[in-house]
Amino acid sequence: MKKLILSLLLLATVTAAAGPVWLTDLDAAKAQGVKENKPVLVDFTGSDWCPPCISLHKVVFESPEFAAAASRYVLVELDFPRTKPQTPELKAKNREWQQKYAVNSFPTILLLDAKSGEVYGRIGGFGGQTAKEYLAKLATYQNTPEGKASLAKELKSTTERSERSRVLGQKINEAIAAKDFKAAEAALEEMFADVTGTRRAVLPFNKARILAMIDPSAKAEALKHVDEAIKLAAGDEAMTRSFKAFREKLVSAEAPSPQPAAK
Repeated sequence: MKKLILSLLLLATVTAAAGPVWLTDLDAAKAQGVKENKPVLVDFTGSDWCPPCISLHKVVFESPEFAAAASRYVLVELDFPRTKPQTPELKAKNREWQQKYAVNSFPTILLLDAKSGEVYGRIGGFGGQTAKEYLAKLATYQNTPEGKASLAKELKSTTERSERSRVLGQKINEAIAAKDFKAAEAALEEMFADVTGTRRAVLPFNKARILAMIDPSAKAEALKHVDEAIKLAAGDEAMTRSFKAFREKLVSAEAPSPQPAAK
């Protein structure tokens, strides 16, 4: 009896150490979801080449927090590697799912109704959130008519913001080419109109960078924009460090590299 108990304890330990189980067949995952009355969490990833995908797995999916929550879902990984071997059948099947769900960037996480295959949650990219923050975001998605309507509204808003940023980015690049800082500044203000928090600091930083590109003699004004950016970025060490490094280059009259504005 003691040996049996010890064996069971060892088996439980090994199982726990192995972590959550990820399937690679979405059809099988949906069937399991129907059987267990669970939604399906689908990870579209590039496991051996995509830095945000690798980071998402390390920070979130390999975390104790996710291990504790994973039993709520049937997990499936649809991988698009560059060097990792895959069968032609698996590659073709993954591409079919990618097209069906209009996935055009990695990582993309979907929450699916197992029975209908309908999407009720979608997260694109990975911004460095903690496992707790990421799980909280997943929990906001509800497999209800209201939840699906909310997701549709969210996706529409994201698409509209992306298109607006693309158009404004083009205007900014055209203004830089024409050496028209006022036009570039106006486009930047519009681009960052709904940005809050420390990300707002990127607005004056871009003003400084673009002004220095257009008119290197306007160093004093550019420095004012950089100082505003540093002030707004308080609390974000990485951003502040980057802005201060740019300020040092500006003070030393080193020409900044011409890069497109980033939001």
